Amino acid sequence: MTDAIERFADHVVSTRYEDIPADAIRAAKIFILDSLGVGLAGTRAPWVREWIGSTQAMTPGEGARVWGTGEMLPAPAAAGLNGYLIHNSEFDCIHEEAVLHPMAVPFAALMAEAEARGSVDGRALLRAVILGVDVACHIGAAVNNGLRFFRPAVGGGFGAVAAIAVAIGLDRDRLLDAFGLYYAQAGGTMQAHTEGSPLLAMQVGFNARNAVTAVRLAEAGIPGLRGTLEGPFGYLKLMEGDYDAAALTAKLGRVWRIAEVAHKPFPSGRATHGIMDALRELTAEHGFAGAEVEAVSASVPPLINHLIGRPPKRGMTQNYARLCGAYASARLLLNGTLGVDDFTEAALNDPETLDLAGRVAIAPNGNPDPNALTPVTVEVRLRSGATVSRSIPVVYGNPAKPLTREAHLAKFRTNLGFAAGPVPTANAETLIAMVDDLETLDDARRLVDLVVAA
Repeated sequence: MTDAIERFADHVVSTRYEDIPADAIRAAKIFILDSLGVGLAGTRAPWVREWIGSTQAMTPGEGARVWGTGEMLPAPAAAGLNGYLIHNSEFDCIHEEAVLHPMAVPFAALMAEAEARGSVDGRALLRAVILGVDVACHIGAAVNNGLRFFRPAVGGGFGAVAAIAVAIGLDRDRLLDAFGLYYAQAGGTMQAHTEGSPLLAMQVGFNARNAVTAVRLAEAGIPGLRGTLEGPFGYLKLMEGDYDAAALTAKLGRVWRIAEVAHKPFPSGRATHGIMDALRELTAEHGFAGAEVEAVSASVPPLINHLIGRPPKRGMTQNYARLCGAYASARLLLNGTLGVDDFTEAALNDPETLDLAGRVAIAPNGNPDPNALTPVTVEVRLRSGATVSRSIPVVYGNPAKPLTREAHLAKFRTNLGFAAGPVPTANAETLIAMVDDLETLDDARRLVDLVVAA
């Protein structure tokens, strides 16, 4: 049997820029800008400086820059750091059906190679992003099982290999080698999510680094695996389990997954957003404040409960809190939103927040789909005795319930302003204009010039 990875390779090498529909190109621009912004917000996260210092000691050399602070590292190392930056604040976009963050690994790896090689223009960058997202999301969307390995990291690496291959013009045979070489290095466990560990986002970085390495090994002529997806110990059978073989490639060239990607309006696990969306709508409709709330109960799919049903606690880390639905909900009720500055030590230990978070109950609703993120039903009991409720079938940020352009740009500007470095705030408007007109850009390195310290 021919492995499905060959169909993906054919799709990647045969798709021209002219074959890609306008809505996919438009979505790619949105999430390129978004990913640059959330990567800059991630520069202030824990362990960034330690990773940079460790990498400089182990792998001196030049190739690509770390966003925000601007250290020059070999391309694989820069890809790893920037992948961590994109995902560590839980603010990067998501493909909900695939349960996968489709830009974190592919875009970090792609930009590192684009900078190191210096021959990638805007049209090539757009095509690379779109096809990288396509590969990662078509694979993820075919899986029937719930998460066991961390799919955004492991599955995202296949998209990263595809994206780099497009940008550098890798041929079909070398691309198949690169996919197999990547899979031999791929890794990432859901245990990091269960523990609320910084390793969750680091696994994104590890696989971005491994994707760059895989492509370079393939270019050197090293052969890769061929049963990469569907072999007896291929990715889908070993790491994912049950999957729909017919669905895996059936929509290639017809459905462009980048157009299905959802924005994250809040810097917390996407699984927290359905509850917060309901609270956002209820407070707007009924006009109550957080101080008026007696209790909140949320009925959610089992996956949501597993991902963010953890209890709030004093002394929790940023990583834990971003995956704590009760904490995120309490901050939104008290402040009207949840932002990048809601994860300081003071905020995480705020007595009013912890008190309200302790009155937010999250329970599974028995949904049989192990990958379902919706529907979410929230009931709020007010101190007045009144009760209000809301069911959310589609979460804010989904293409069916999108952020406005104004909200998208406001998020980007805030994230750039939060960057370590610092990055000049005037760069925000230059970047917005550059990405809006990305197909005319002569060199992708110009984007990186604008996301590092002056």
